[in-house]
Amino acid sequence: MARPKLPLHLSAEQRTELQRLVKAPNTPQKIVRRARIALLAAEGKDNQQIAAEVQTSHVTVGQWRQRVLDLGLAGLQEAPRPGRPQTLPAHKVQTVLSEVVRPPKGRARWSCRSMARHSGLSRSAVQRLWAANDLKPHRTRTFKLSNDPQFEVKFWDIVGLYLDPPTRALVLCCDEKSQCQALERTQPGLPLGQGHIATRTHDYYRHGTVTLFAALNYLNGKILAERAPRHRHQEWLKFLKAIETAAPPEVDIHLILDNYATHKHPKVLRWLAQRPRFHLHFTPTSASWLNLVERFFRDLSQDVVLSGSFTSVGELSEAIWAYLHERNLKPQRYEWRAEGQAILEKIRRARKALASSPHITKDTSETLH
Repeated sequence: MARPKLPLHLSAEQRTELQRLVKAPNTPQKIVRRARIALLAAEGKDNQQIAAEVQTSHVTVGQWRQRVLDLGLAGLQEAPRPGRPQTLPAHKVQTVLSEVVRPPKGRARWSCRSMARHSGLSRSAVQRLWAANDLKPHRTRTFKLSNDPQFEVKFWDIVGLYLDPPTRALVLCCDEKSQCQALERTQPGLPLGQGHIATRTHDYYRHGTVTLFAALNYLNGKILAERAPRHRHQEWLKFLKAIETAAPPEVDIHLILDNYATHKHPKVLRWLAQRPRFHLHFTPTSASWLNLVERFFRDLSQDVVLSGSFTSVGELSEAIWAYLHERNLKPQRYEWRAEGQAILEKIRRARKALASSPHITKDTSETLH
């Protein structure tokens, strides 16, 4: 007969926290199992019943029941294990952690090997110290903050179109993808196969470029496109006329555009002034990520332009056209789901961080505000 177990009593706060741990998608599974053991024990179940329910041994159940009894919720974590004490000299550890943000003269960053030589520690010790402190000098993220004084006004104007499109209207995300290069690889590569990845040569022959004008229908995901050898205001005006012809005459047309000079050419503006059903919504400067057609351009580049080998501009154009035709048969809608206020808060934090950085000059700091 098993020994009687001490009852496990949980406060309302402890029970709520355990239930949160069990339901949270990012909780490690070992913590989820221990939290379930504690909750079931608090319900009065014995170790054998709990072990059967969480699919573990009654010894394991007894261990974590006792740890929660002794330590509360802190007992869900593993106890520190005995081991060899830290032997790295404190001043060397300080060098590795503090000087990582100050690259050596003539270099953009430290590597594990260069820092190891500089600090007198081993390369693996430097790597462990950086990993433990979440330092990643080998990685860089690109960014660009808009300095547009009307940023928030333009931001909410476009996000509002995505979240609450006007009735009896088309919302078209428009732009041109210029310099689509017809590149011919110098040698044929190997196709994808089991045990090896696809290959292609790093060098190529250039056969010219083509510009693609595209209008992404936000409501149904279809693409209206035109090909052109250049991207001047004449080609843009021709594309606007194609949009006018394709759109039903009784609907308004809302165009989301960037600030490229072609879009604001005097001849283009005069033509638009005679057609009041066209409404232009310009993205803030340096904020083309607000225009969802850029997401389509990325797919086009990955699926067709970058991965192909083309012997002429015409061959590239036909490949792009075939891709558009197939896509429009089963259009994919890009839906805006990001919360606008969260984006603005992130941008404000980035501005504040840049303004307080010691590497930012006074003039640059003023432009960030």
